[in-house]
Amino acid sequence: MPEHVISSLEVLAYVFIFVIGMIVAVIVVLYAIDVAQTGNAIRRNYPVIGRFRHIFERLGEFFRQYFFAMDREELPFNRAERSWVYRASQNIDNMVAFGSTRDLRPSGTVMFVNCPFPTLEVDASLVEPMTIGADCEHPFKARSLFNISAMSFGALSVPAVRALSEGAALAGCWMNTGEGGLSPFHLEGGADLIFQIGTAKYGVRDEAGELSDEKLREVAAYEQVKMFELKLSQGAKPGKGGILPKVKVTPLIAGIRGIPPYQDSISPNRHPDISSIDDLLTTLHRIRSVTGKPVGFKVVIGAYGWLDALFATIKERGSEWAPDFITLDSADGGSGAAPMSLIDNMGLPLRETLPLLVDKLEEYGLRDRIRVIASGKLVTPTEMAWALCMGADFINSARGFMLALGCIQALQCNKDTCPTGIATHNPKLQRGLNVKRKAIRVQHYVDNMVHEVGVIAHSCGVPEPRRLERYHARIVTENGRSVSLHELYPTADGDAAVANDPFT
Repeated sequence: MPEHVISSLEVLAYVFIFVIGMIVAVIVVLYAIDVAQTGNAIRRNYPVIGRFRHIFERLGEFFRQYFFAMDREELPFNRAERSWVYRASQNIDNMVAFGSTRDLRPSGTVMFVNCPFPTLEVDASLVEPMTIGADCEHPFKARSLFNISAMSFGALSVPAVRALSEGAALAGCWMNTGEGGLSPFHLEGGADLIFQIGTAKYGVRDEAGELSDEKLREVAAYEQVKMFELKLSQGAKPGKGGILPKVKVTPLIAGIRGIPPYQDSISPNRHPDISSIDDLLTTLHRIRSVTGKPVGFKVVIGAYGWLDALFATIKERGSEWAPDFITLDSADGGSGAAPMSLIDNMGLPLRETLPLLVDKLEEYGLRDRIRVIASGKLVTPTEMAWALCMGADFINSARGFMLALGCIQALQCNKDTCPTGIATHNPKLQRGLNVKRKAIRVQHYVDNMVHEVGVIAHSCGVPEPRRLERYHARIVTENGRSVSLHELYPTADGDAAVANDPFT
């Protein structure tokens, strides 16, 4: 055999021996570390091998998502829901064949009742604009039924905020800033904006951290800012303030919020200056008076006796003291990071609280004065149509729009390691999010949501989605039979509507 060939084989052999030696050395070192440490019993009893448990546990999230979970069993959003949003945002045909894979038997399943003479084919995307705060100096005539819920700059990356802003402008929907303040990236897309005031008053706070009339006027001076929303609580963490880990508090974000950089941004669990119904109404009235724009509040309902006190006080003071809207969030999570004890267990879900709120407004004669915005896992036309049947005027979504941007539900929103660039400030990860292309996806998502809800409305025999009533939907009960939402949540107006509906 030629000498140079032997030499090459010898080199390969030496390399192989070296690699094997390094592997053995690493195993020996890890073995020694595991045997000596006392913090982990599995690694102490099963050196080296015990480490694989953590690796497999971490990989399990991804294997379940792609290989083992059925289409309709994963949480927080199953594969069928995510796939619908992905296709809608890419404007891909959402037709399916050979029947539904949705099991209609479980308790809680919602079904809509088609009528014998559906609305004749017209544009299913047509929705009448609705005015919020008609008596304000600057009322807001909202064009869109489906809108972007509160997600702060800081929790979201620069390209994500820019894509949402541009997409909202293309779709004609509004975008809520979240509690992190108003950034240039919210403004540059040209979308209608709802400025959220969180418990830390980011963006509208003075040096003492209190609400500043001067800062309110500065924000209100932007024509794009259409309304102000006072956040009392949110779905991810009812009873706890916003949490932004210090790794995400860059100098840019800190400057917009008015806080020190690279320190945890943790808001109080409530507004320190609001401790009663009177305080709440006084603060809302103050914001409206200073800005001239509609103002409302966002809340997750748990205890609900305070609603009677709230609406009774409004009736006493006069309708000018009423909020122009209430954003009702659901207690089944949200886009924010939160302790599991709160995200899993605190507050009531939207299915229980939305009819409660709407009925209370009807009871106190405030239904026409106060608009209702529903939020909380309403990412497909089915959930959106249900909320409209229950009395919502508008629908907000946060995670639906994250999915539209390309979110893969990696569950890393709070770690600055989001693989799609949506919830991270790592430039290498942000590079994958193309603003122009994702803005188009946001537009398509809004358009397809509104269109398909319109299709549901037409099948029920009404001309547009806001004409849906409770009797247009049924819900499966524990005995396996369905019952009309109107029977579960009866209202006087609903009785009149049923009596006048020729198709019921």
